[in-house]
Amino acid sequence: MAEACVVLLEQVFDEGRVLDRAIAEAFKANPKWGKRDRGFVAESVWEVVRWRRALGFVAGAEDPRSLLAAEWRRQGFTLPDWWEWSGVDVGEMENRESQLASQPRAIRESIPDWLDLLGSSELGDRWDAELSALNQRAPVCLRVNRLIASKEEVVSWLNDEGVEVEEVEGLDDALMLPLGKLLPKRLFQDGRVEIQDAGSQTVAPLLGVEPGMRVVDACAGAGGKTLQLAAAMQGSGEILALDVSARKLTELKRRAGRAGVRNVRMEEWGKNTLKTRIASADRVLVDAPCSGLGTLRRQPDLKWRLSKESVEDMRDLQSRILENCLEFLKDDGQLVYATCSLLPSENEQQIAELLQRDSRWRLDAEMNISPAATGWDAFYGCRLVKR
Repeated sequence: MAEACVVLLEQVFDEGRVLDRAIAEAFKANPKWGKRDRGFVAESVWEVVRWRRALGFVAGAEDPRSLLAAEWRRQGFTLPDWWEWSGVDVGEMENRESQLASQPRAIRESIPDWLDLLGSSELGDRWDAELSALNQRAPVCLRVNRLIASKEEVVSWLNDEGVEVEEVEGLDDALMLPLGKLLPKRLFQDGRVEIQDAGSQTVAPLLGVEPGMRVVDACAGAGGKTLQLAAAMQGSGEILALDVSARKLTELKRRAGRAGVRNVRMEEWGKNTLKTRIASADRVLVDAPCSGLGTLRRQPDLKWRLSKESVEDMRDLQSRILENCLEFLKDDGQLVYATCSLLPSENEQQIAELLQRDSRWRLDAEMNISPAATGWDAFYGCRLVKR
């Protein structure tokens, strides 16, 4: 198991692999691993990825074996004999661990220096609390699929299956599992619930969709919000789910079938996609590509894959997508722009610049979900309407 952890960390740090996909593939390739083995590997690797810089300081090195040694010691495990040749000195680790609290924030909170500077410059005094919240483990949040069952029916069904859940204040369809608990796969395949973070569930209601409407989900991805909109429309009307990734749309098709959704049409973006649908939609959702910094609780590997340049490129892409997608709207239509970032440059600043360029639009509503205040993923959302 220890060597399996090393291999996974090399894939994430050296090859830029996405953490949850790498772990899923490792589990699939090793079907003889028991539940306990899978849990040990997953938790070890996730925590090393989350605390890479802090563990590197404690270990005095950043190779996977040294990082794992520091993590296992932090967990109270006895280091295996074969670890002796890794060069890690347990006594020195104890000494460095006592010095960790006095290190710069980027080391203590385990993020790249450039990201710490960016967060501090954009969020000021808020950055400390938000960063600390983003380093916490995230519980699994479910969304009840009302096309199949009511919340009360779902709670009763889950309880009968031995799954405890709590309702989430302020969200009609959200149920939270206890921290560290997962939904058994056989229940997830049922279709009565979808896994969707509470922060994510706040975006779709901004659209105010109604049965019979024509809706465009311009950056649908694998369709979490698409399916939420379909349920709110009670299966009536039409949702056009667009994305540049055919793979993600294939996943959306599979999920829609499981959820009993019949009013979603999926299409890959093409050169005539916008041209043939100008002024055709009652509602448009632009869940824009973004840095994803608001999701670091469940994607800690993201902070090692991002760069200052990639975030800047993302801002340019957001601006182009937003401006183009406004053309989908009818005169009395509404557009919601959303990101899972907490950076104002990807959120409020994008909208302010748009309104300055194009006086046809006005800001009708706006929200910011703070991980520090809610314990959810960060999300920004705003609604635009024609003047």
